[in-house]
Amino acid sequence: DRVMGVFVGDIKNTSAAKCALKINYAFLKIIKPKLQAKYPTLTQGSYKLAHSVGIDTSEVLVVRGGVRNDNDLVWIGRSPNVAAKLSAIREDPYFSFITENVFTTMTDEARYGGNPKQLMWEKRTWNKVPGVNTVYRSSWWWEP
Repeated sequence: DRVMGVFVGDIKNTSAAKCALKINYAFLKIIKPKLQAKYPTLTQGSYKLAHSVGIDTSEVLVVRGGVRNDNDLVWIGRSPNVAAKLSAIREDPYFSFITENVFTTMTDEARYGGNPKQLMWEKRTWNKVPGVNTVYRSSWWWEP
């Protein structure tokens, strides 16, 4: 299943990328160890716990559809579709994926980490969606 977050404002792409790295930290350092401790078969069986975050940026139209007390939001635009496709990628240890549009518009705070500073994102060719040919992936996490 998927959860979608929406980021707005002047540094929305930076905020979204940092959030992806924080989700990676939460999954790898908190959620996964607790689940494996409670259910030891997760470390012994063929099923592997995994997650992925996909981020894109574009204009989006949000429409509330349905009937009273039974309605939902429908997201129309490129970024919800592309982000969903990116979040379906499983390339352990890479769990965060962003489009080139996100990468080129986020601040260096979300691009570089460590000491000394290093680029946290690796450029990749991607041909799953027309018009989106370059994505970046990361195995980094951001400790809160």
